[in-house]
Amino acid sequence: MKIVLIGAGNLATHLGKALARAGHDVAQVYSRTMESAATLAAVLHCRACCDLAKLDSDAEVYIISIKDSALARVAAQACAGRQGGVWLHTAGSMPLDVFKGLVPHYGVLYPMMTFSKEREVDFSVIPTMVEYNDSTAQDAVEALAHSVTQRVVQLSSARRRYLHLAAVWACNFANHCYDVASQLLAAHDIPIDVMLPLIDETARKVHTLTPRQAQTGPAVRYDQNVIAAQARLMAREAGPQLEELYLRLSQSIHAAAQQPPAHNQERKL
Repeated sequence: MKIVLIGAGNLATHLGKALARAGHDVAQVYSRTMESAATLAAVLHCRACCDLAKLDSDAEVYIISIKDSALARVAAQACAGRQGGVWLHTAGSMPLDVFKGLVPHYGVLYPMMTFSKEREVDFSVIPTMVEYNDSTAQDAVEALAHSVTQRVVQLSSARRRYLHLAAVWACNFANHCYDVASQLLAAHDIPIDVMLPLIDETARKVHTLTPRQAQTGPAVRYDQNVIAAQARLMAREAGPQLEELYLRLSQSIHAAAQQPPAHNQERKL
């Protein structure tokens, strides 16, 4: 398919590469700055653009992969005069209907993964959520998704927002915890790599145990002496905000340990 990619960030970069490897014609990359557009366009061997009015008008698929807060505005500008193609966005928390009234055929292509430009990923194993408004959009988005990944899941906007929320907890918040740990270690000349086997084993355990079964540490037992001492350390080393976060997380972990899971964690999407 001939594709125009609107966005040149982390997700757009990896998706663009995956589409090109799958044999699609990524013909044009748009970004707010020509520098960003040209950087990705050079990788994909296509044309760069920084003016929405100059987007190709004959693409089969247009994929918008930009920050959520700009999606509606950019869609309204970009779709004008290009109603012949199928329009997709890649946002986990934005609804399908952001395109409603702008174009006749539209959908969602949401790869659920954390992306960094500096780190390559195996796109073929990334669960990718799709949604569409009609059969034309369905044919396009499913063909694209199946060409780049082995796991394609139909998921409505209403359910996808909970998936994205869960991903924020499992990825973004967890990574912030890694950063807090890294800062604590660095302040006392302890190398971060001593933490890597622990981090790796924590991630491996949830392949065979539920996260609740895998939970360990002083908060599960509510060892108040340890929690109080560590809270004081957090206050001294990182300030009251992270002290409060430590205490609230400890309380939440302990409360969760006292009751069974609220839902069947083995349920498939």
